[in-house]
Order: sequence, then structure tokens, then C-alpha cells
Amino acid sequence: MMGITHATSGAAAWIAITGAMPILSLGAYPLDPVGVLAGTAVCAGAALLPDADHHSATIAQAVPVLGRMTASTIGALSGGHRHGLHSPIGLAIVAAGAWALTLLTLATDEFGTIAIGAGIGAAALTCFGLKARGFVGSWTVAWLLGALLGAFIVVFAPDQVAWFPLAVMVGFLAHLAGDFLTTGGLPGLLWPWVPRPPELLRPVPVLNRLWLPNGYVALPLLGDTGSFRETAFGAVLAVYCCSGFAFECLRMAGVDLFALG
Repeated sequence: MMGITHATSGAAAWIAITGAMPILSLGAYPLDPVGVLAGTAVCAGAALLPDADHHSATIAQAVPVLGRMTASTIGALSGGHRHGLHSPIGLAIVAAGAWALTLLTLATDEFGTIAIGAGIGAAALTCFGLKARGFVGSWTVAWLLGALLGAFIVVFAPDQVAWFPLAVMVGFLAHLAGDFLTTGGLPGLLWPWVPRPPELLRPVPVLNRLWLPNGYVALPLLGDTGSFRETAFGAVLAVYCCSGFAFECLRMAGVDLFALG
């Protein structure tokens, strides 16, 4: 799946879980409008994290030279693209890292305890999401906007830090779900053990699309990466995100759509 679709799916997943839109939101982890809106940006960026193992991914372009070097190192350590970072082990490591960031704090007299780690994480992930979606033209602007959101959260809305690890996990899982829906698939739940199908089963129609010769598993409803189906799916998700974003903005402004109805 393309980076732009991954970012959109992460944002959509966050709105669905935390938003207040009637019928269209699950409300499984309800938040106030600030949490929904800020988390949407963070979750969109987190949905790009599994591709940090690829030298051409959005994240690899974030910092000149160092970005590609980091992506190459991660790829080597994780076994290459769509290996370790696309497995439960990768999810566990990233989730632990997100939680650890919330422990990095700084006590101040003026603003109280500032969650420096979560602020930095939110800034970076917001930057990634904005660039992947094409909302900004340069990395400089993306980093600036990300820094502003990160600073806002930790200074003016410190109570919002609690959802940061969840947003990272939701975005990460949205990425895995997206890749699972393409023909490339995922290495499965047992990585680094990726059992391959027996020779007798490989020619079996349908099954050979679900359990690939390399051992990966897929439900290729979206076809190949970058396919028309993926583009159409991404467009639907984008409309949903815009609707959810607008709804939360109105809610933050005190506009009660239920009362208007």
C-alpha cells in the first residue's frame, strides 16, 4: 500500500475509534475534540512507521542522508522490507518505545511537568503524516507544523499525552491491515518463522492468493500496491476523515449538530 493511503487509513482509524460522529464512529475510546484532532495527525504518521525499513519510504526522506541511513539500518536489523517491522514483534517494540517516550518528562515552574518525549514523538509523526498526505510541499514546513502541534499538546494540553501510545499502536495496526489487503501480504503472526505452503497446495486456486509461495498471508481485496482499488479505497477514507475532522472542529467550537437537527 502507498504511503498516502497508509497515512489516510491511520487517520480514519483514529477518528473511528475516538470520534463522536453519530453512527460513523465506534466511540471505543472517546476523547474530546482536541484529542481526536491531534491524535488524527499523530496516528496518520504512526501508520507510516512499519515502512521505516525501506530506503524509499516517506520517513526515510524526512532528514537528509541520516533518514536513508536509519531506514537502511532498520531494514537490515529487521530482515528487510515487510519482515520484522510488519510483525507482532515489530508492533510490540514500537508500542514499548511509544510508552517509554511518555516517561521522558521535564518539571518546570511555569508549566508544571512537560511531557518532552511525547511532544517530540507527536511532532515527528505529525510531520510524517503531513508530508505523506501532500498537505505541505517541503520537509521544513512539515517539521515546523509538527513541532507546533507537539508543543501545543505538551504545554497547553498536557492531559492529552495519555493517548499517545494508543495512537501509535492504532496507526501501526492500520498499516499492517492495509498491507494485508494487498497482494504482497504480511509475514504472519509467527515471524521470524514464516512457514511456506506445501508444494501440493501451491497450485490450488484462491488458497494460493491467500497463502503465498514465500509464506506470506494476504487477503488481496485491494490488489497490487498503487492499484485503482487502493486509490478508490483511499479516496473513500479521505472523505471520511474530512467529515470526521469537520465534525470535531464544530464540536470544539461549541456547535451541537444534534441540537441543530
